[in-house]
Amino acid sequence: MHSTVHLLKSTSFPAVKRLKLETLQVNLGYLCNQSCTHCHVNAGPNRTELMQTAEIDLLIDLLGQGWVKTLDLTGGAPEMNPEFKRLVRAARARNVHVIDRCNLTILEEPGYEDLADFLAEQGVEVCASLPCYLEDNVDKQRGKGVFDASIAGLQKLNALGYGDTLPLNLVYNPQGPSLPPPQKALEADYKRVLAEKFGVRFNALLTITNMPIARFGSTLISKGTFASYMDILKGAFNPANMDSLMCKSLVSVDYQGNLFDCDFNQQLGWPIRDTQGRAMTLHSLAQTSLDQIDVLVGEHCYGCTAGQGSSCGGALAA
Repeated sequence: MHSTVHLLKSTSFPAVKRLKLETLQVNLGYLCNQSCTHCHVNAGPNRTELMQTAEIDLLIDLLGQGWVKTLDLTGGAPEMNPEFKRLVRAARARNVHVIDRCNLTILEEPGYEDLADFLAEQGVEVCASLPCYLEDNVDKQRGKGVFDASIAGLQKLNALGYGDTLPLNLVYNPQGPSLPPPQKALEADYKRVLAEKFGVRFNALLTITNMPIARFGSTLISKGTFASYMDILKGAFNPANMDSLMCKSLVSVDYQGNLFDCDFNQQLGWPIRDTQGRAMTLHSLAQTSLDQIDVLVGEHCYGCTAGQGSSCGGALAA
């Protein structure tokens, strides 16, 4: 695995000031039932890192303070953390909106047969990874049989009301070192093909730019395309996207309870530091605790501002 950290530290990316903190994006661990080529957290079946009970308890305490509007759960496969259901129930009991970043195939795994029913009962928003509506492209990126399992998962969610009365969004990542196509046009293609071939319904497509870090960044280095990909990102810089960056109102939490400006900085090992230079954790988090601390930026931030922009909520200028 090639590290890209040293290639991203020195940057001319503009300074980013925070707004009001409203979203906790929590990585519940790197354990996953898949190993995808574009994965920026290097998740997989052999990873053992999982958020423990003590950190889950701290999260639940924070949710009780009333300022967290959205709890965004990611991984790995966040559902594989044994504390997943307890955390979701606690959040929903406190009227916090919950997003589950689901890879769909987990819904078909032994031991998770009731997961879709649980998500529906709790009114959880599902953001489901589906990098293409064509079987060959999905299986190439995510592994043989993933497409069929994903379609089965979507059909199961549809039967429970997802895509109609419950929110179901799909997530697209490009296959290689290129920017995503226009989100709305691609969404129309997804909806048409998935409905015609499989009867699948969903609410929106979220296009996300691949970041030049971790597994994807290592692949770029191996192929000698890291520099050219960075040229694409920087050449497409759109200053209008600066106003909508997710890091302005979101804080990322790793499985150990450490705080980061975003999931990407988390994977680079760049924590949020207080005014004394100390790495911050859930113990020191409050709605106003980050007000005077600027977001730590790097070259990879051009990925969020290139073209139509990119965030965990999809294109910024869709």
